[in-house]
Amino acid sequence: MRRQYPLAPIPSVGAVVLKGHKVLLVRRAHEPSKGKWSIPGGVVELGETLQEAAQREVKEECGVQIEVGDVVEVRDAIVHNKAGHVRFHYVLVDVEARYLNGELAVGSDAEDARWVSEEELAGYDLSAGLLPVLQRCLRARP
Repeated sequence: MRRQYPLAPIPSVGAVVLKGHKVLLVRRAHEPSKGKWSIPGGVVELGETLQEAAQREVKEECGVQIEVGDVVEVRDAIVHNKAGHVRFHYVLVDVEARYLNGELAVGSDAEDARWVSEEELAGYDLSAGLLPVLQRCLRARP
């Protein structure tokens, strides 16, 4: 599947992983959003459910196991080049997830990974449109 200049939008999943009153953030190692802080996630593979994709991506990027909950947001991530052509187009399905176990470790597609409280989010250069999603999930925690 061609990720740059795709022929169609690419379905992807992101996991808003909560551990207590903190959320798991990763710093992206690749475009789009290289260097930005985001939630772990990636492209849904053929034959894989959203839940399976979220579990796989979090394990690959962060080394932790999760339990996947409900869909919290569906967003588009569309990046154009200077000539106006679509360079990237992902349909992002963000799911809420709960940390189960494992030690946080940086894996594929991430430069760094951290547990972050809502109060700390302002200090992170987040991917576009992500802050309201994180705040909604963190504030819904009992």
